[in-house]
Amino acid sequence: MDIAALLTSTGINIVICVVLFSFYSILRKQPINVNVYFGRRLASQHSKRINLCLERFLPSPSWIWKAWETSEDEIMAIGGLDGVVFVRILVFSIRVFSIAAGICIILVLPINYHGQDRIHKIIPFESLEVFTIENVKEGSKWLWAHCLALYVITLSACTLLYFEYKSITYLRLLHIIGSPPNPSHFTILVRSIPWSSEQSYCETVKNFFSHYHAPTYLSHQMIYKSGTVQKLKDDAEHMCKVIKHASVEKTCKSNFTPCCYPGFATNSFKKISSEMDSIQRKMSYNNMHLDTGEKDCAAAFVFFKSRYAALMAALVQQTSNPMLWVTDVAPEPHDVYWSNIRIPYRQLWLRKIATFVASVAFMLVFLIPVTFVQGLTQLDKLQKMLPFLTGILKEKIVNQVVTGYLPSVILVLFLYAVPPMMMFFSAVEGSISRSSRKKSACCKVLYFTIWNVFFVNVFTGSVISQLSVFSSVTDLPSQLAKAVPAQSTFFTTYVLSSGWASLACEVMQFFPLLCNIVERFILRHKEDTLNGNLSFPYHTEVPKVLLFGFLGFTCSILAPLILPFLLIYFFLAYLVYRNQIINVYITKYDSGGQFWPIAHNTTIFSLIFAQLIALGVFGLKSSSIASGFTIPLLIGTLLFHQYCRKRFLPVFKSNSAQLASDSY
Repeated sequence: MDIAALLTSTGINIVICVVLFSFYSILRKQPINVNVYFGRRLASQHSKRINLCLERFLPSPSWIWKAWETSEDEIMAIGGLDGVVFVRILVFSIRVFSIAAGICIILVLPINYHGQDRIHKIIPFESLEVFTIENVKEGSKWLWAHCLALYVITLSACTLLYFEYKSITYLRLLHIIGSPPNPSHFTILVRSIPWSSEQSYCETVKNFFSHYHAPTYLSHQMIYKSGTVQKLKDDAEHMCKVIKHASVEKTCKSNFTPCCYPGFATNSFKKISSEMDSIQRKMSYNNMHLDTGEKDCAAAFVFFKSRYAALMAALVQQTSNPMLWVTDVAPEPHDVYWSNIRIPYRQLWLRKIATFVASVAFMLVFLIPVTFVQGLTQLDKLQKMLPFLTGILKEKIVNQVVTGYLPSVILVLFLYAVPPMMMFFSAVEGSISRSSRKKSACCKVLYFTIWNVFFVNVFTGSVISQLSVFSSVTDLPSQLAKAVPAQSTFFTTYVLSSGWASLACEVMQFFPLLCNIVERFILRHKEDTLNGNLSFPYHTEVPKVLLFGFLGFTCSILAPLILPFLLIYFFLAYLVYRNQIINVYITKYDSGGQFWPIAHNTTIFSLIFAQLIALGVFGLKSSSIASGFTIPLLIGTLLFHQYCRKRFLPVFKSNSAQLASDSY
């Protein structure tokens, strides 16, 4: 790929972003779209009608200034600690890649460009490989600059990570202490309650906690199976309301009947009364069956007199058999994932194994589109195996679009199927809260995207370009050192299509907008209804941001041309996501900043992987000095990570007894 193909891809994505941002600034001003672009304010009853004026139909950057001016305290009040953590991830990325772009563009890029004694073409027709470390000749004395840049990037990233981890840990402690009293603070979830033929689950729970937690035990609430019986009960309640409404109408009509027909007596009230009695008898029959022990689950919510007592009961193993009386801290009421609470505890390990196998199978199936995408990026190499592709490359503009823009777009379209599938797998695993389900899905999507977008693309690209596979596992480090710089051009175009364009699509909210159009103009609904009560999709956006960070760290000294495009993405993401948190997404529950450890671990992995790749490249380039200085950097990064795991991570694992005692 040459600079012209990259500029073609850049131009297409810039046009898409400008057009969509302009459309958004107009559509958000239309009153009929208030439920699409101001869902959070509509839910809070803070939406306001917009007067008819010419300004409604002109693009304006007012939403950008509003997103920029919003303080972190306002983000905390609107989006919770999770919203603040997500914004902090973006701020960290902007800071660290500003440093990386500065040193790599000034120091590393010129060395890469002039690394070989060759006659350079005009810049637009220059190959992108000229700007990578591949262009540096073997044994070059200038590789110390790459090692120095790697040191600066690593030290900057670790310093910023430390202060961010420390600050977010402090915010989490404030969140725990300052949160208002909540029923979940005094409640634990008990599962795998042993069955007894002599007494019901309810009596078993009461006897157990009255005996072993007598001073602090308050009461409990059994969890019932929600199946056909519960549905019949809900339908009966709905019919009861309908009949009540009908009875009022019939009673009103009967008042006028004697005036028209003297002597006529109506018995509509008696009929309604008899129907009401019949429904109430059916409801009481359903309640009787729901209250029996056969409909109980082996799970219950147990309430304690203090927050400290609930925390201790949740953390302590209740019996000598760890598979019985399993306790957890109860989620917040809006965070409870009710359909998973009634899952038998003994099934959870089988479910986790099944979802792991299904995830691996899904990753293997995804190799097909990734291989196809890599084939498009290297059409000239595939001509050796497929000669009929020669005609595709005759037109220059077709070549630039097909090799520079189309592959990343196809990959992005295939990746849209990943988050829903991973969310389904996380639900099958048996998460008891919506936040833990979303966190689990976030990790799965992150692993999936890093594997398929980076590693599979690197491996398949190397196979296509060399027309051979790796001979042995021992060749893997050296092959990665060769393949990663060669594939950096694809990663640059991927940042454009999956980064810039996806932000424009995010702010447009195409699916809710389409649903709103259907409701307004086809179904003729006039009221402002929320389209799905959207919550922030952390399981899709956090992996996307971390993937771009991974690409940035890995390619920083190998192909520094990717860094300006990444930096622009993070700036746009900072504005777009703040706007979405303020106006669109509704915060129903909060995990308490649980996404930051994921971001920290991914960043450390990115740094270590970048150092390993650099170590392999320095070895291939016969630079023993650069290789020797990279090893202490690798060890120092691992020690820093271990310190953070001991110092900060336990705060995110569980609450302390001190905080539980001092909270109220």
